[in-house]
Amino acid sequence: MDTTQKLHPGQMFQPEIFKRVDGADYTFGTPGKWQALFVFRGQHCPICMGYLTKIEERREAFATLGIAIAAVSADTETQTRKTIAASRPSFPMLYGMDVPTMQRLGLYISEPRSTQEADHRFPEPGLLCVNDAGVLQIIEVTNGAFLRPDLDRLLMGLGFMIEKNYPARGAYR
Repeated sequence: MDTTQKLHPGQMFQPEIFKRVDGADYTFGTPGKWQALFVFRGQHCPICMGYLTKIEERREAFATLGIAIAAVSADTETQTRKTIAASRPSFPMLYGMDVPTMQRLGLYISEPRSTQEADHRFPEPGLLCVNDAGVLQIIEVTNGAFLRPDLDRLLMGLGFMIEKNYPARGAYR
């Protein structure tokens, strides 16, 4: 039976460095601030494109909570520039995530069905949130392109966690 690595809430997160379009490399997971990393399938996915737009619409709400947001895929820089042109995000767009990184993050990985879908393996959607101590607070991974966290509910929950210094849940191993 094949298995995937599983991250555990409540653990210190080992920071990951990603390439960023139009900027210096982006480090996710550094202590000192809350961060949310949205993993998307890539430029080929229309659901991803719509979700990126929804994230952009709530960018200020994340900022008000003090949460830095970014999105990452396995796409090339050229493909990511097409994503930016279509969805116009003002948050960091990261690219070039390789399979070992996807595996470390516990993401589901898909093979493209054809070259029209993608020209590389890609991650299925995910969300990782680390708190200001660098601890993994929220983990959401799925193997279905159509499953994504409700952003309004996510913002409500993150606000509660920050205000109440609420611990990461599900940390029992």
